Amino acid sequence: MGKQTTEMLKGTLEGIVLAILAVQPAYGYEITARLRDQGFSDIAEGTVYALLVRIEQRGFVDVEKVPSEKGPPRKVYTLNALGSEYLDEFWVTWSFLAERIEQLRSRIERTNEEGE
Repeated sequence: MGKQTTEMLKGTLEGIVLAILAVQPAYGYEITARLRDQGFSDIAEGTVYALLVRIEQRGFVDVEKVPSEKGPPRKVYTLNALGSEYLDEFWVTWSFLAERIEQLRSRIERTNEEGE
């Protein structure tokens, strides 16, 4: 990913992770794997774990320690009601921004076509 993609992702990764958890509870490595399956291949596990600490502190997820076959228990994150409300707000904001950006892009394309 380029620097611009990385910067844009910083502002949206929290919502993306909450959306992943809205589908199914998961532990940190599973979330990283799902992000990579979605094409976010350059996201470091450390980035995901730091984000999970933040969303846990903000009260967006419930955490359960589940025994692991290999090593210590895993923390499984489940989206809770507060996290679901935040995710709903994220989608509203995302839709607003995406629509405005697309309007700008379309306006620029029309202007460029008229200038040719």
